[in-house]
Amino acid sequence: MQLRYAFRLYPEPGQASALARAFGCARVVHNDAVRARRDAHAEHRPYPSLGLLSRALITGAKRRPERAWLAEVSSVVLQQSLRDVESAYRNFFASLKGERKGARVAEPRMKSRKDTRASIRFTANARWSITPGGRLSLPKIGAVKVAWSRALPTVPSSVTVIQDSAGRIFASFVIDTDPDADAARMPATDQTVGIDLGLTHFAVLSDGTKIDSPRFLRRAEKKLKKAQQDLSRKQKGSKNRAKARVKVARAHAQVADARREFLPQALNFGRAGETPSQLSTQLIRENQAIAVEDLAVNGLARTKLAKSVHDAGWGAFLAMLDYKARRYGRTLITIGRFEPTSQVCSACGHRDVPKPLHVREWTCPACGTVHHRDVNAARNVKTAAGLAVAACGAPVRPEPVLAQREETGSRGIPTGDRAA
Repeated sequence: MQLRYAFRLYPEPGQASALARAFGCARVVHNDAVRARRDAHAEHRPYPSLGLLSRALITGAKRRPERAWLAEVSSVVLQQSLRDVESAYRNFFASLKGERKGARVAEPRMKSRKDTRASIRFTANARWSITPGGRLSLPKIGAVKVAWSRALPTVPSSVTVIQDSAGRIFASFVIDTDPDADAARMPATDQTVGIDLGLTHFAVLSDGTKIDSPRFLRRAEKKLKKAQQDLSRKQKGSKNRAKARVKVARAHAQVADARREFLPQALNFGRAGETPSQLSTQLIRENQAIAVEDLAVNGLARTKLAKSVHDAGWGAFLAMLDYKARRYGRTLITIGRFEPTSQVCSACGHRDVPKPLHVREWTCPACGTVHHRDVNAARNVKTAAGLAVAACGAPVRPEPVLAQREETGSRGIPTGDRAA
């Protein structure tokens, strides 16, 4: 499996200028390639090949006075920009033909100097390296200081330098994981868990553990409001407006970073004496199989709960669980969104009537068990996934509980969250 490891870069003033020059040259080559393909389409000519574009837009362009400054940056950066355009068009046409899964991909667009995000990529041909002192040596840029938060497990195959909307610069390394090392890091276990995701709590587990929702966006709203008010009062095109825009971007970046690195310290979720790890990693470490619900995130994001849904970050959390389960040999089971987990008694299997969202506890009329709505739902998620009984590590599926199509109202606010 290939993963990306990102680290913050702190370039010196001269290196920052060289990086800005490289970002600009890559943007120009990108725009020239898109323009060439659009012109060919308008004139009913075959699309120019990658080799033809390389000779015309890079090799030949460097000999012309108006493009001579392309020689000031690494040629690998320019070649990779062309490859990105080629890949974007390939995805675009595959999406048109229905050969590509997911949402429809738009046609590649021109990049603007005012775009707040930029990136360049160095492959092994660029001869970039990590110096003995821990700096990242890039061709025609220099040895840039890196804030290493952890060691790279293997030798990277490429590095992408990214500048985000807040003006921060990162180095993103592509790493091929070692299956043997992953197996040693996460040994097999016989534990299983069901998770109910929602807004009242970040997540509720089938063992009764409740992880509070941190609500990063809600807590930062006052600061964001002040920054956005300052931005709206600045004259368009002025330097003060550009500075105010960066402040807004940094405020949003802080929220996104906090959500991505969410540590579930509530209720002592981590083991005693251990620093709590990221929620998705902790769940993968502790459990051989994990059951979750198939949430209609896009639909919920169009309701009055949209801001809270986006703040929870369910999609990113489930995506993390998915790739970490595949990496460490775990099983992630997704049950249907119409499974009546909020109506069925997890003790006796009796199905009760639908309940409004404000009902957080209820008593089963058949067996008298008092249920917390979210804990009961998490246990039903685990049961519906066939994880209620395990023999020698093999899940045994219980008798199924039929779901009715009209049972949708109780799922409006799933009980957990999808940390990024």
